[in-house]
Amino acid sequence: MEIITNKKARFDYAILETLEAGLALLGHEVKAIKTGKASIVGSYVKIYGNEVWLVGAQIGPYQEKNTPPGYDPKRPRKLLLRHEQIKTLTGTAHEKRLTIVPLKLYNKGGRVKLEIALAKSKKAPDKRESIKRRDMEREAGRRFK
Repeated sequence: MEIITNKKARFDYAILETLEAGLALLGHEVKAIKTGKASIVGSYVKIYGNEVWLVGAQIGPYQEKNTPPGYDPKRPRKLLLRHEQIKTLTGTAHEKRLTIVPLKLYNKGGRVKLEIALAKSKKAPDKRESIKRRDMEREAGRRFK
């Protein structure tokens, strides 16, 4: 079940390859994500040594009064990937100068998963082409109704 998407990522980047990762979260963060109190717009994935981190994602408190003291909704969160996946991700990203962006957060079997993608930044003409294509599809949809 898809919970939270990053629509801006698909507009700003050409998606080349996707990968599913787990997230190391606190209990109240899982509840907040399941109720939709999170945002991954503007966040990115950073690799530090042999660890992969989600930086800039905001997960609001599930219940304001029950939130632990000192809780930071924008704290970096560790992504759970296999060692081989991390090596492949690191090598491909550095070799081809690609960015790793989060696409969506969703629930799978009681666990919260994050879909990340190796992506290449779009130039302005590519973005204009995306806007034209989207407008044409919208117009065609209106005509068929």
